[in-house]
Amino acid sequence: MAAINDLNSQHFYHGTKADLKPGDLIVSGYNSNYGKRKKAAYVYLTATLDAAIWGAELALGEAHGRIYIVEPTGPIEDDPNLTDKKFPGNPTKSYRTRDPLRVTGEITDWQGHPPEQLKAMLDNLERLKQQGIEAIED
Repeated sequence: MAAINDLNSQHFYHGTKADLKPGDLIVSGYNSNYGKRKKAAYVYLTATLDAAIWGAELALGEAHGRIYIVEPTGPIEDDPNLTDKKFPGNPTKSYRTRDPLRVTGEITDWQGHPPEQLKAMLDNLERLKQQGIEAIED
């Protein structure tokens, strides 16, 4: 996988339910929101607000979803969970890294997906879980 080199011209987001503040670091090692929910070896980020909204809506926990503006502290690469077959060419601009993400701000004015679209996504994730399909953790 090729590393993404032009980090200065991009804004990146991370959707979650964690309550964070500028300067906090988002690190790997927490349980994944998908599959068997094993500890994630990567931290995920995106350059699109829509993908970050999905992250915020699908994150574990009862808190409301939050979207943070983040900056990678190390190299990032295309997220193979989305870019190998689902969305060739990475139109979702989804990435992952083993290095922490630094929170630089928060997007507070965002609209979630319609309830029926969110339910369809949750149903699909449940089907994948029942089929034993896991996220790629190379």
